[in-house]
Amino acid sequence: MMSLAPHQYIDRATGRVETETLFADRLVNTLYAADREQPTRLFTLLTSARVSSVLGWVAYDAAIGSRLARAGRFYRDLGINLDECLDPPHALDTARKVFERKIRYWEARPMPDDPDAVVSPADARVLVGSFSRISQFFIKEKFFTYAELIGAHKPEWLAAFRDGDVAVFRLTPDKYHYNHTPVAGRVLDFYEIAGEYRPCNPGAIMSTRASFSKNRRVVTVIDTDVPGGTGVGRVAVIEVAALMIGDIVQCYSEDRYDNPREVTPGIFLKKGMPKSLYRPGSSTDILIFQKGRVTFSEDILYNLHRTDAATRFSEGFGRPLVETEVRVRQEIARRNPRNFDSQAKETGA
Repeated sequence: MMSLAPHQYIDRATGRVETETLFADRLVNTLYAADREQPTRLFTLLTSARVSSVLGWVAYDAAIGSRLARAGRFYRDLGINLDECLDPPHALDTARKVFERKIRYWEARPMPDDPDAVVSPADARVLVGSFSRISQFFIKEKFFTYAELIGAHKPEWLAAFRDGDVAVFRLTPDKYHYNHTPVAGRVLDFYEIAGEYRPCNPGAIMSTRASFSKNRRVVTVIDTDVPGGTGVGRVAVIEVAALMIGDIVQCYSEDRYDNPREVTPGIFLKKGMPKSLYRPGSSTDILIFQKGRVTFSEDILYNLHRTDAATRFSEGFGRPLVETEVRVRQEIARRNPRNFDSQAKETGA
């Protein structure tokens, strides 16, 4: 049986250590206590698309979910701020509607007016690191296998992002589940990679090798070195499905949530706009940057190795990795102003 030790993170607004309430923690840990390298038939069944959708329906659409939402218990238990929601409370009468809620992000999630800023794609808990083994923030392959995560059938992107920097945003079930664009630029590629629907529970992630690269995911590659772009090279935005996620709906909109459209190669994405929606459950966003093109925010880097927080995440030699809770459209990195002409030639950027 895996340890049920607490999992803590740093609240960015206050700097305080907070303890996360992990949903279905004992159940998830029991599931992953089975043979982790060669999953059983039960494990394979429970992480399939069909079962994930059924579990989502039971949790978010069945009568119990509706009763909890109407009673207000669902809001209170998850700490959801109804005042920031676009729809009135009486319209959010099922757990699914609460999960898929729209917020007045233009008021509740202000974005820095700085063209050099890279912003968070979600309300989430973030870890940052590097694929370079010489970096002090090197992330081991416990989280993902590099080639498998991006897709071995995409050699051009494997070359472009090799030894790059990475940010992992873990969305818990209580979060606002619209993803927003972290940078401005033109879409070069958009593709889906088939996979399982494994949970994003910290214990489950650390118990199975390369967890995120086993899940179904959607990859959007954005060129930001274009007029009006953020100027941080090419950026891969990877939206990872997880347990109870029924779908990842692409719904990019430049006018709040109105007139949504599909994300396709060639379109220009403005920074901070709604891009997609998870339906429903927990999920993860991963941003990959080309080597040296961004510098992560100092507080996020400082929090990463704080010793006053208990975390289930760790890198080599048991060194802790502590998440920072961030809000969508907050700055999480900045453009590195160095000259990258030589690097661009090497990577084909």
